Amino acid sequence: MSDSINIALRFALYLDLMLLFGLAAFGLYSLRGPERVSGVQLPFAPLLVTTAVLGGLLSLAAMACMAWAMSGVSEWAELWPHIEMMVLETDVGWTWMLRMAALVLAGFAVTLNKRWPAASLGLVTLGGAVALATLAWAGHGAMDEGTRRNWHFITDFLHLWAAGGWVGALAAFALLLRQAEPQLAVLARTLTGFETAGAVIVVLISVTGVVNYLFIVGPSVTGLLDSTYGQLLALKLILFAAMLVFAALNRFHLSPLLESARQSGEHGTAVNALRRSMVLEFSVAVVILGLVAWLGTLSPGME
Repeated sequence: MSDSINIALRFALYLDLMLLFGLAAFGLYSLRGPERVSGVQLPFAPLLVTTAVLGGLLSLAAMACMAWAMSGVSEWAELWPHIEMMVLETDVGWTWMLRMAALVLAGFAVTLNKRWPAASLGLVTLGGAVALATLAWAGHGAMDEGTRRNWHFITDFLHLWAAGGWVGALAAFALLLRQAEPQLAVLARTLTGFETAGAVIVVLISVTGVVNYLFIVGPSVTGLLDSTYGQLLALKLILFAAMLVFAALNRFHLSPLLESARQSGEHGTAVNALRRSMVLEFSVAVVILGLVAWLGTLSPGME
């Protein structure tokens, strides 16, 4: 049961912090001027406050569960000294405090959205990026030492930020498409504008994914599928390939279809097709995050 709770908390933290970082970043690179004000295109204030607060609560729960598992105590009343020791005397504890500070910064920055929308989203993006990066200390990189550990962490950071950018963009497009009458000019522009960002994200995820594999497993695939780790990794790669197919469909078929429909005035079919595609792509992304949360608790040779 403790393993299941740990995986569930890891998954929830991945999804929550990626949404916090990715939604705020999307507002910066895709929206313009007044469009960044909460409620004009996207409800930034409620979404970002909710993810910041939920991230703090999930982090508290994760720290308590980690202390419980490592201490072996049988009563919650005995747990506090172990939590205090972990927070104040371990790298995981220091990064946990950094995450909580980053989430406080993000929550405060949201209150500035009406007055300084660009600065507000910039601070939320910064806080979300820091909070998301701290999750690397709960992964395989924390087991390395010296220069290898540093490079593994840098790779993890880039991987997490790229994945967060993709998840946040998918959520943003899904929210834009939920509107009864989406503003087609903004939707078409942001879809077209995401082509460059999306290409960078795919390259970063692919390259850092390969580097992470080399750090964790090494330059070999022999016998990998004999382990639970290898089987889950293979499933993750298949689902990632499916996401690339959806992204290509959006880029080369649905986005041009929307632009043509916008000019002709008959956009219902194009919008509905985009809605279905975004929902499916986001659903696949959620499943991948579940696999990532599970993989982080396993070693390549573990059955």
